[in-house]
Amino acid sequence: MERRTISRRNLLSLGIGAGAAAALAACGSDGPSGGGDSNTGGGSGGGASYWFLTGQPGEGIRSNTVKRWNDAHADQKITATTFQNDAYKTKIKTALGAGQAPTIIWGWGGGGLKSWVEAGQVEDLTSWFSENAAVKDRLFPSSFGAATVNGKIYAMPAETVAPIVLFYNKDAFAKIGAQPPQSWGEIMSLVPRFNAEKIAPFSLGGQSLWTNMMWLEFLYDRIGGSEVFQAVFDGQKDAWNHPASIQALTEMQKLINANGFNKGFASVTADSNADQALLYTGRAAMMLHGTWTYGGMKADGGDFVSSGKLGWMNFPPVEGGKGDPSNTVGNPGQYLAISSKATAAEKDAAKAFFKEAVLSDAENKEWIESGSVPIVKGTEAAISASKDAEFLKFVYETSSKAKTFQQSWDQALSPTAAEALLDNIGKLFQTDITPQQFAQNMNQVIGK
Repeated sequence: MERRTISRRNLLSLGIGAGAAAALAACGSDGPSGGGDSNTGGGSGGGASYWFLTGQPGEGIRSNTVKRWNDAHADQKITATTFQNDAYKTKIKTALGAGQAPTIIWGWGGGGLKSWVEAGQVEDLTSWFSENAAVKDRLFPSSFGAATVNGKIYAMPAETVAPIVLFYNKDAFAKIGAQPPQSWGEIMSLVPRFNAEKIAPFSLGGQSLWTNMMWLEFLYDRIGGSEVFQAVFDGQKDAWNHPASIQALTEMQKLINANGFNKGFASVTADSNADQALLYTGRAAMMLHGTWTYGGMKADGGDFVSSGKLGWMNFPPVEGGKGDPSNTVGNPGQYLAISSKATAAEKDAAKAFFKEAVLSDAENKEWIESGSVPIVKGTEAAISASKDAEFLKFVYETSSKAKTFQQSWDQALSPTAAEALLDNIGKLFQTDITPQQFAQNMNQVIGK
């Protein structure tokens, strides 16, 4: 499934400050189809081909990495070709099906990677990571979840993290004399207090649907633990009927019925950044959203960020829940797979590139300077030197210490299941279906 709004959530950087617009482009927006040779490689001899996305700063950082590699490895040059987001999704699917994929395949992991694995289109990298333990050990452990299928690793985690966090307006809380919620119960108790002051408890761009999904991702985790959705991902029969699933869906509708969101949230789009505006103008007290919105609020919200009015935190626990409160959801990284149809020499070049060039010190420096947190341990000093150090430290801590970093559901699932998921989420949030009906509908597409 191709959604118009997905590009905002699949940001390849946090887009701090002036980089926000460029970061949006990095994941592609609707535009001319096709791609172009980035002219960063030779592609002869023992080299390899590499397809990735256009848009700054991501495109520039990837291209610089390829150039550094090619300058030092004349016998294993990488030929890079770039594509806009939607064109890439179509092109790579066709190329894989025809056995003509590039050596190195850029992707989001999860459900897409799983489909490639099941079709025998990508290389099993499990033994390679065992032989190169130092490569694996320097990356965030949580980044490997979306690279793993049936217990085996099929992609190199790369680039940056973008967890979903709970943002809040400190002035709004001061107005009602309250502190940020430390539990689900406190969230529910804050709702009538904010409504009494004509402040929406939560801002939500509900027309986009994937923003609604973030709520369910956290509620499922906090109530039942990461294994509840894992059962869905693994294709277990009737997995959506798990008691924790029904409880999470029920709690979600309680918040909706209590007027927990801005009026007319179903007509507000995340792409317009109207949900962010509600928060930084004080018309909403809180917003559950991706870390990339920090840059948008910094760029568009006047002194909201610079004056310290913006707060952030991980989603609080649910009373009696089984989920680890350190767990997070969102985008644990981006992923580089190797085509199973590549020659032995091409595969060797790709693996050498993974080991020496991907997330090298030079690349990490560029990601941090762009306002991103690379999925590499030990970057604390570089992050501390950033002008947005406080926020980036929070992102680093949340991502690196999460016991489980659940990939966004609509990326983890197959396109068929993801489409059904978003459709049913829309109906759930409009209370057109019950939790039981949601579970029944979703059980019908498990494994599809």
